[in-house]
Amino acid sequence: MQQTLPFDTSESAAPVHPVHAEHPEHPVHLEHPEPRAAEFVRHPRARRYVVRVRGDGTVRVTIPRWGSKREAVAFAEQQRAWIEKQLARLEVERAAPREQLSEADQKALRSRAKKELPDRLLELANELGLRVARVSVRNQQSRWGSCSPAGHICLNWRLLTMPDWVRDYVIIHELMHLKRLDHSKKFWKLVAAAFPQYQEARAWLRKHRGTA
Repeated sequence: MQQTLPFDTSESAAPVHPVHAEHPEHPVHLEHPEPRAAEFVRHPRARRYVVRVRGDGTVRVTIPRWGSKREAVAFAEQQRAWIEKQLARLEVERAAPREQLSEADQKALRSRAKKELPDRLLELANELGLRVARVSVRNQQSRWGSCSPAGHICLNWRLLTMPDWVRDYVIIHELMHLKRLDHSKKFWKLVAAAFPQYQEARAWLRKHRGTA
């Protein structure tokens, strides 16, 4: 499972889709990958459902006055592929400053990462009683790590540029995907049990993602 729905006229907006009206609903939240909850907001002047992804990665869904929560959630789900594409683009843009490392420094870090990151992952996997099919270290541009259904975990070599405890969170996040290949509430409960300070680690990543 790879490691991340909003509104403003300046942000990216998904195609719109009119639906039939139901009784009014209050703003709600939707669980979805990477794992900020989508913000659902009813707008009295809106004539259609709209999904926008802001520059900070937050997702907002506008509900017209005649719309419903159920249909807004369904519309957001229909736009999931577009949303994930926008989030991936933002990740690439935010990662750009990290490339200010010299070529020599990058080469040295990559060499270290190929040894240190798999060793640490297997160490944590053993502590958690998990078996990993394969570990790779790659030059990922849009995410810190990923886990395939077959149990193949890929890690970004840039994990070496962050504090050890934050790096461990990313590794444990991917290890928990060996149990659940989603970002559901059950998944985050697994993460919390294995790494109680995960919220602090995620906050660190949000704050430093442009430099770490």
